[in-house]
Amino acid sequence: MDIALAFSGFNSDLTLFQGDLAVDAELFSAVVVSLFTDRLAERSDELPAGETSRRGWWADATLPGDRRYGSRLWLLRREKQTAVVLARAKQYAEEALAWMLEDGLAESVEVSAAWAAQGVLALSVVIDADQSFEFSYDYLTATLTE
Repeated sequence: MDIALAFSGFNSDLTLFQGDLAVDAELFSAVVVSLFTDRLAERSDELPAGETSRRGWWADATLPGDRRYGSRLWLLRREKQTAVVLARAKQYAEEALAWMLEDGLAESVEVSAAWAAQGVLALSVVIDADQSFEFSYDYLTATLTE
């Protein structure tokens, strides 16, 4: 179980239930945190214009081996809408959710990516074929439907 998150726009916050932190028995919060936490950029990654930090989660150093948490979707913030960028978005989302397969939380994770509108990347994530999350994402605006 995870602490339940409320997702609104491009922000999420902890959810309270009867004065206590609410829990999320499904994978919703895990998917939101996995996709929207900035993963450490690889040394070979080109940083967006004006960026000097490779970002990353402060607690990556505590994870076993070379595991990293979060996604590299943040690297696409200023990219053009091309097929190559779309393929990278799909790859970054799959990479961010791979830990669910490695840890046995999911039997399968399927990601598809499409351009929903000008400047809007839509990601569809299906986990275990019975939990579906759809994200519309342009780094400044995101909407989520279950």
